[in-house]
Amino acid sequence: MAEEMVVEYGEFEDWRGSKADPGRHGGVTAACIACVVEVLENMVFLSNATNFVAYFLKSMHYSAAESANMVTNFMGTSFLLTIFGGFVSDSFLTRFKTFIIFCTLELLGLILLTIQAQNSRLLPVLNSKPSKTQEAILYTGLYAIAAGVGGVKAALPAHGADQLNHNNQCLISSFFNWFFFSLCFGGLIASTVMIWIEENLGWNWSFKISVVTLSAALCIFTMGFPIYRYKRPGGSPLTRIYKVFASAIGNRKMSPPEAENTRIYTEKRNQDKLRFLNKALIGDSVTVVEVKETKTFLGLLPIFASTIMMNCCLAQLMTFSVQQGNIMDRSLNNFNIPTQSLSVFPLFIMLASIPLYEYFTRMLRLKNNNRPGMLNMFQPLRRIGLGLALASGSMAAAAIVEIKRRNAANNGAILSVFWLGWQYLLLGISDMLTLGGMLEFFYSEAPDSMRSMSTALSWCSTSMGYFISSVLVTVCNSVSRHLGNEWLGGRDLNRTRLDLFYTLLCILNFINLLNYIFWAKRY
Repeated sequence: MAEEMVVEYGEFEDWRGSKADPGRHGGVTAACIACVVEVLENMVFLSNATNFVAYFLKSMHYSAAESANMVTNFMGTSFLLTIFGGFVSDSFLTRFKTFIIFCTLELLGLILLTIQAQNSRLLPVLNSKPSKTQEAILYTGLYAIAAGVGGVKAALPAHGADQLNHNNQCLISSFFNWFFFSLCFGGLIASTVMIWIEENLGWNWSFKISVVTLSAALCIFTMGFPIYRYKRPGGSPLTRIYKVFASAIGNRKMSPPEAENTRIYTEKRNQDKLRFLNKALIGDSVTVVEVKETKTFLGLLPIFASTIMMNCCLAQLMTFSVQQGNIMDRSLNNFNIPTQSLSVFPLFIMLASIPLYEYFTRMLRLKNNNRPGMLNMFQPLRRIGLGLALASGSMAAAAIVEIKRRNAANNGAILSVFWLGWQYLLLGISDMLTLGGMLEFFYSEAPDSMRSMSTALSWCSTSMGYFISSVLVTVCNSVSRHLGNEWLGGRDLNRTRLDLFYTLLCILNFINLLNYIFWAKRY
């Protein structure tokens, strides 16, 4: 019995602290709970992101521009804070505890905003801006939600993957595909059911339903604690990375003795990667494991940076593509498609593509008896590369459709909104391949002690893509205005050169694809 209580570093344990039993702890059932919880959590997050615009405008009396910026900042901050959530999960708490704490924080922020929305004394009077106290309550609730989302999205996918056998890479790959499916399914509910509730019952109901839904997600996740397996945190990875760099810089003029060389060169894959860090091994202050951990994490960063431009394209589906849809023919058998529901198109495409992808890969593996050559076709780096290529193709299709739409408008005709389906189709599949591949790649390749923080890079890429999209629009307008013909100026889309902006994104994505191929081959 005493031996059962001994859990070595890096091994999984059960909720009592004993060594996890593979027959009783973890497994597909435990991993599926993470997918169910993700449906509910992402529905709450995205429905509130939609709801906040109307709430800030109608109840808090901010201007349209201020409301839009507040929502953009909220979403960007939520995704950026996944790095912080991942750091906490890897350094100080188990992923289970990290989820519980940050989901509770998100729930408390939602409750605070719900109380404010129901209490007229906490809302500004008609046609007046909120007072300092009212703003303090609003921002406290808003950024408590953002911080909570950051921790939840960092811990949940890593916790789910922890439940599975790491020797079965096909199983890990399938988990991240279905986790992405769950994320999209939650987004679909937010874009349909929750939008209908907001438009027909009011945003007050949206807040109440969000509180109940997130509470249910927290309860469902907590109830699985007896069957989960856990891994103890290994201390701050950033401290270890800093120690490796500090030691390597301090020893930069010294030559390591043969014994020290042997310690790091025993693994062939590290021979030519960041060799200057090997000098950190001179002396006894840094271990081989810490140097390898640092090299591995730094090796992930070029892949991460190469995916940001694809997310810049994805941002167009929520901005210019919606504006295009507003002035196109949205009728379908006497039914007018709501503008807010245009985002349903890529969600349907992503939801359909994941089961098809899983079926296709399973049949191909069975047909070829799981030969390694066939399995290599579906490696995360190859999927990410294909996704980046499709992103470039989607922007080329978007430019062609925009030229066709503007020519039709100039001739007095209105093009059907379904012409936008090409860019939605290509970007939907691109997002499925890229984000799904990133989640799997960063989790599988990261050191055991940095898996939450590394997985968070996927969400951080999304955030930075949205920010860079705003910067690109500003730069394009400034340069084109200086040249005498502003591409994206004015409110009339028929007088802009959105096609040129899409063409620019296509070119930038193609260059980014070449950059990605360079780093992927070196990995």
